[in-house]
Amino acid sequence: MSENEVKDLSDLKDLTDNADLAETEQQAPAAPTMPLRDKEVDKQGRAYATGRRKDAVARVWLKPGSGKITINGRDQEVYFARPTLRLVINQPFDVTERNGQYDIIATVKGGGLSGQAGAVKHGISQALSRFEPALRGAIKAEGFLTRDSRVVERKKYGRAKARRSFQFSKR
Repeated sequence: MSENEVKDLSDLKDLTDNADLAETEQQAPAAPTMPLRDKEVDKQGRAYATGRRKDAVARVWLKPGSGKITINGRDQEVYFARPTLRLVINQPFDVTERNGQYDIIATVKGGGLSGQAGAVKHGISQALSRFEPALRGAIKAEGFLTRDSRVVERKKYGRAKARRSFQFSKR
C-alpha cells in the first residue's frame, strides 16, 4: 500500500493529521501575543475617556486606587441614589474582575440620571480599555465600548408627540 492510498476512513484521518503536522512545522513560530494597542495615560498616570448616552456626556479619569467613584464632586452613593444606577456604573469592573482596584473621577452634564449613568459606564469602559489594553476584548464582548445611539425622537408638526396623533373627534 502506498503512502497516500486510502482504503477506509481511519486511513483518511491519519493522512489529514499528518498533513496538519507538516503545515505547522513549515510555518514560522508565532511571536508572543502583544496587545494591539498601547497604554494611554497622562502625566499623572490617569487614563481619560469620554462617554455618551442620550443627551448626557461624561468625562472620566481612571487611576489605580481603592475603588472610590466620584461624580461631579460627590460620592456615587449620593449622586446615583438608586442602586440600579450604581449597578450600571460598576458593570465594566464586574466583567473584568477589577472591583476596588481603580479610582474614578467623572464629570457629567446633560440628560437625566439614567442617561448619565449610561454615559459614565461608557466612559469607564473606554478608560479601562486604554489603561489596560488586554481587557479590551472582554469589555467589547459585553458591548460596553459601543455608544448607544438611541435618542428621543423629535416631535413632528400636526402630531401630539413624535408619533401620537391628536384625539379624533367625530363631531
